[in-house]
Amino acid sequence: MSNAEATASSDQTATGKAEAAHNPEAARLRALLEPPVQANRLYLEDVAIIPGSHRVVHVVVDLPQEETGGVSLDVIADISKVLSDVLDNDPDDDGRPYDLEVSSPGVGRPLTEPRHWHRAKGRMVKVNVVQGDNLMGRIQAVDDGGVMIVPEIAVKKGMKPKQGDPIKLPFDRIRNGKVEIEFSHLNGDGLETEHNGPSEEA
Repeated sequence: MSNAEATASSDQTATGKAEAAHNPEAARLRALLEPPVQANRLYLEDVAIIPGSHRVVHVVVDLPQEETGGVSLDVIADISKVLSDVLDNDPDDDGRPYDLEVSSPGVGRPLTEPRHWHRAKGRMVKVNVVQGDNLMGRIQAVDDGGVMIVPEIAVKKGMKPKQGDPIKLPFDRIRNGKVEIEFSHLNGDGLETEHNGPSEEA
């Protein structure tokens, strides 16, 4: 039986795919959990296993790339129950106890895949470029070829930032990116109003 816990981190890093490539058990669980995650209109971002006498199975789910906003705490709680039932009935499980943790990616997740850029459309991002100068700008559009960025031009302190002409960056020229938190998008609790995932435990 599992002890299911719904959590979220505001700076969740993507480790599950890398682990799955080197950990057969993580790869097996990813294959087991992906269908029920997709059936609930979610995307399975990561599966990681923290070893020990009491294993921790950490699952990260996200919304499909065409949707905006974050995964709500209610959705995290619902999918936690679904995945807990799947794991409890896993015919290939060795019977060792485990804890299930389900979370959504935080706003600090590095943008390393095309779907990450789709999910961040409209956001201010810092882009690390393979060749050339890194830049800061707002994601205007994303397609199969790359990302359209409207760059922010540095101005004197206290002046309103200026916007440059849109720049199209192919994915093969982007090393990674990171969403910049904008204070104008924060609510009274200091959380971003639309894009930050749940940050409570359930």
